Amino acid sequence: MIIGGFAAQAQAQSNVTIYGLVDAGIVSERGGAAGNVTKVTSGIGGQSRLGFRGTEDLGNGLSAIFQLETGFKADDGTLDSTNTIFNRQAFVGLKSKEAGQLTIGRQYTPLYLAQSQVADPFGAGYAGTIKNLFPSAGANTRVSNALVYSTPTTGGFSADALYSLGEQQGSATAGRQFGFGLNYAQGPLNARLVYNNKNNDTAATLTTAAKLQDTGRNTMFAANYDFQVVKAFFAYGADKGVNSAVLPNSANPYNYTVAPKNSTDSNEFLIGAQIPVGSGSIMASYIRKNDKTTANQDADQWALGYLYNLSKRTGVYLAYAKIKNKNGAGYTVGNNNEAGSGDKAFNAGIRHAF
Repeated sequence: MIIGGFAAQAQAQSNVTIYGLVDAGIVSERGGAAGNVTKVTSGIGGQSRLGFRGTEDLGNGLSAIFQLETGFKADDGTLDSTNTIFNRQAFVGLKSKEAGQLTIGRQYTPLYLAQSQVADPFGAGYAGTIKNLFPSAGANTRVSNALVYSTPTTGGFSADALYSLGEQQGSATAGRQFGFGLNYAQGPLNARLVYNNKNNDTAATLTTAAKLQDTGRNTMFAANYDFQVVKAFFAYGADKGVNSAVLPNSANPYNYTVAPKNSTDSNEFLIGAQIPVGSGSIMASYIRKNDKTTANQDADQWALGYLYNLSKRTGVYLAYAKIKNKNGAGYTVGNNNEAGSGDKAFNAGIRHAF
């Protein structure tokens, strides 16, 4: 009786939404040392997911909020990350119309949100994803144990700040991460300036000495402008330090005698466009990776795609991208869910949001 009464009360006071995305298609990858591969895969344009988000009105403009989101593979029904649930997002917090929003849990970094929401005409998906050359791997995308504060929007301006605890006994700094974003969105212009800082130290234990390393630091400016006949995109990023630009595919995919290295000093440049055509849009971009270390492992990517909307929730797509690696660089053409295995890839698929 008590449990039933509590459930009824929670339902009356809360607004909970179940949402998701199912994205699956065919990927053909070419140019890797292990050979060409054609496969059915999931999460090409956006990772297939199931989520729950909710809000409760606490009065006086204050609300309690939460979000839980898990990723899965539509091609075989498994979780996209083993031994986890709600690996994509898991947070709870408070939101005030006047004071802003504070959330606690596993969340996206301001860096990745700027990459996927502002910088990339491919929305961080398909063969042309920004993640192939811009630093998006690991904790640059989302981070656990995080507190995120977002200001209210005033005159189109807002700001975000993230702090993630390293949670290593004996050290307040080892493993921690912080970042911020300054945002402007009004009319046809959307722009963000973001910074991300990851501490790579490991605290000492009873049997192992502390390991001290340089921090990884990422700064990026991104903007897009909607001219109606075309939406133009621009991004510039600078990365310094250990793990600031981890290779998406670290398995030496081209079987070089000397395996490619993660750059500790690099920058990236992107120009792109979305062009409305019929019930869909053409997506195109060019990305230049400039490795400023002595290895000088640069890369260029050209990408083209088309998303046709069958309805507001369902679309079909085609995409192609090619990377030119230089001086033993090891960048691969992946998609939203996979790092890729070669320097060329073609996608064809369907996605449905609910």
